[in-house]
Amino acid sequence: MLKISHLKKNYKGFSLDCSLEVKPGRITGLVGRNGAGKSTTFKAILGLIHTDGGDIELFGKNISEITVEDKQKLGVAFSDSGFSSYLTVKGVSHILQAMYREFDLDRFKKQCESLGLVQDKKIRELSTGMKAKLKVLTALSHRASLLILDEPTVGLDVVARDQVLNMIREYMEENENSSILISSHISSDLESLCDDLYMIHDGKIILHEDTDVLLGKYALLKVSEGVYQKLDKQYILKTRKESYGYSCLTSEKQFYMENYPDIVIENGNIDDLVIMMEG
Repeated sequence: MLKISHLKKNYKGFSLDCSLEVKPGRITGLVGRNGAGKSTTFKAILGLIHTDGGDIELFGKNISEITVEDKQKLGVAFSDSGFSSYLTVKGVSHILQAMYREFDLDRFKKQCESLGLVQDKKIRELSTGMKAKLKVLTALSHRASLLILDEPTVGLDVVARDQVLNMIREYMEENENSSILISSHISSDLESLCDDLYMIHDGKIILHEDTDVLLGKYALLKVSEGVYQKLDKQYILKTRKESYGYSCLTSEKQFYMENYPDIVIENGNIDDLVIMMEG
């Protein structure tokens, strides 16, 4: 569906060198701190910025060969909706209807009603949560084969986040062959949504793993100085000095559970991975 090989973009003080793949029928997450390169990668995929090297393959074609017809199969949600703030929700639907053959106006109206989006309200009059729902709904409204969602839940309360995530899940249930590339600062969103995750730091991918492997096999070992010195470190990915001794990230939780039954072992999550891998 999407394959990026050593995508390069150079700015003053920052260089991107990113490789990743989004396979059909999967939700792939891109996680990293602000400024790590997530939005730059998304903009490059969409041809919004000039790149300095590497290859982007979309729908089996080089990005330079993508046609207007191919772009019909893309659904995009960025932090900025791209629509004038003076447009009404109804006005947005008219634009989408003119742009996309597969746009379903009746379905759009029903979804707006279920989400509490009033047709005659202008975008500028909507709350942050309502704007986010509209932004994601526009990306999902024309049966796109590939969705690119950049921080779709940023700034939302728990209820609004849950509604947006449910929209995404329902979309994938109805469109099994579609794919999603999504970024988010909220680890629990990605843990519950994504099939696999890429971690980006300072413009480079530093980790790629299936989500169930990350949550099932990765762990943090909390050990004293003495235990650390005797610890078999062949499966330790990262180590951080703590007041009590050391915190160690491993991708082989079972090995340490079986061989070191007395040490503290905490199940890993995405927040732990980001903190440890970027440390």
